[in-house]
Amino acid sequence: MRKTSGPRAQQAGGPLRFALSGVIAAALFLGLAHLASTLFAPTSSPLQALGTTVIRLTPGPIQEFAISAFGSYDKPVLYVCMGIVGAALAGALGVLGRRRVRAAIIGFCVVAVVLGSAVAILPETSLEDLIPTAIGFVAGVIVLRMLLRSAHASRSAGPQEPSAEPAMHDEAQRQRPGEPAGAPSGAGGSRRTFLLLAGGASVLAAASFAVGQTLVSSSQRVVQAMRDLVLPAPAVEAAAVPSGASVDVSGVEPLITPNDQFYRIDTALAVPEVLPEEWSLRIHGMVEEEVTITMDELLGEPLEEHYVTLTCVSNPVGGDLLGNAMWLGYPVRELLKRARPTSRADMVLSRSVDGFTASTPLEVLTDDRASMLAVGMNGEPLPLNHGFPARLVVPGLYGFVSATKWVTELEVTRFDEATAYWTDRGWDEKAPILVASRIDVPRSFASVSAGDVTLGGSAWAQHEGISAVQISIDDGDWEDAELAEELHVDTWRQWRFTYADAEPGRHTATVRAVDKSGEVQTGERRDSVPNSATGHHRVDFTVE
Repeated sequence: MRKTSGPRAQQAGGPLRFALSGVIAAALFLGLAHLASTLFAPTSSPLQALGTTVIRLTPGPIQEFAISAFGSYDKPVLYVCMGIVGAALAGALGVLGRRRVRAAIIGFCVVAVVLGSAVAILPETSLEDLIPTAIGFVAGVIVLRMLLRSAHASRSAGPQEPSAEPAMHDEAQRQRPGEPAGAPSGAGGSRRTFLLLAGGASVLAAASFAVGQTLVSSSQRVVQAMRDLVLPAPAVEAAAVPSGASVDVSGVEPLITPNDQFYRIDTALAVPEVLPEEWSLRIHGMVEEEVTITMDELLGEPLEEHYVTLTCVSNPVGGDLLGNAMWLGYPVRELLKRARPTSRADMVLSRSVDGFTASTPLEVLTDDRASMLAVGMNGEPLPLNHGFPARLVVPGLYGFVSATKWVTELEVTRFDEATAYWTDRGWDEKAPILVASRIDVPRSFASVSAGDVTLGGSAWAQHEGISAVQISIDDGDWEDAELAEELHVDTWRQWRFTYADAEPGRHTATVRAVDKSGEVQTGERRDSVPNSATGHHRVDFTVE
């Protein structure tokens, strides 16, 4: 066999087209499956099912790092990471097809089985939810085969030499080891064929993703159900917001957090879609009588409005993973009264439609606090990503043990007999909220004008209430800040402080709070595990 050189040799050696073949085929597989999944359960999309499985199998410390580092953006970051890893794997399969087409096809099949398994093991999916994966796989494997054949053809049919060298020409036309039989030949035609196939498949993949995501985002049936749901007038209205409950400081977070700005931290990669007429809550376990309530029955009960601040245990010192809203719902204690928990019970294991679980002390669900099965948020039905049509809201505990979204079960049990999602990963079982505070204004590294500098922020100790907030400038003595009027002991409380006659230069401000029981916020720094990060929030700013 003669040795080739020049453009022909370069074309024969480059793996790029084969890598692209694998990536494009995988993108088409996932794109069509994602589009088809809009006709089935949200988690029937293999991409979303894989992401959900990754979340559930990820060790607690890694999840904590992701939440602390990215907050509410943890799920987009997960998608990006999955895309990078998936593209690398698909590209590797394509390059494998450069020498071994059959091996590349088998590898593609193995990936499809893994993705199908990710769909099948989720509690909210059924056998029919594997159909989108099957549709995507068939299209993907056909396109992979076609692209590999075309890539082989364009590789073997390099720039044609003059007919003076027929031996080289004949040699180039022979089938190479591992190359599919009948590959098309001809330099220009082969390259054009590959580009047309690759371009068409890429456009179809991108369009499938775009249309599928649009349909998923709109969730037509559930969105329409949310719009059609008419919330009854509350039997118990929330108290009016005092005129002095907000400080007049620009940049301080609003007292009532708008729904679209309320933080979201949960394990659901795809927001569960639950129609109100299909929803019910089952109370069972260590009870005298099992109770089931439907949405119609729930809306017929005397509902109550309460302002409650929810806080994520992963909130870093000075972080924004908390929000305050007016919730409408029915007291959980009234539901539990119907079920009559036995004397041995001390915990309620709440379960979401997607299988997430949370452990809540029975005593906090039966005392006089505003623990409720909520259906409304700030005067509207719950948003989809905040638990529509129903969720738990429990004051005084971090969200991972008290704020189950899309809740469908309350199992009355014991802490020594059952565990929950986050407690299995090393977090606290009962998770009472610790006294904490933050500085909203000025932001770290901000520049402010000389003279009187106004500081402002919030403090919280849900179900205890805040009695004082103190500020230390440049590590000096603690001075009392001015507190806004209290909205409720279950909500955060705003404060303001004037740093008089601030001189030019760099300065620091540190904040701490005191709750109504007299507990002073600790300055000891620690990570979130097992029950919230602690320490004083401190900002550096420059006076000019």
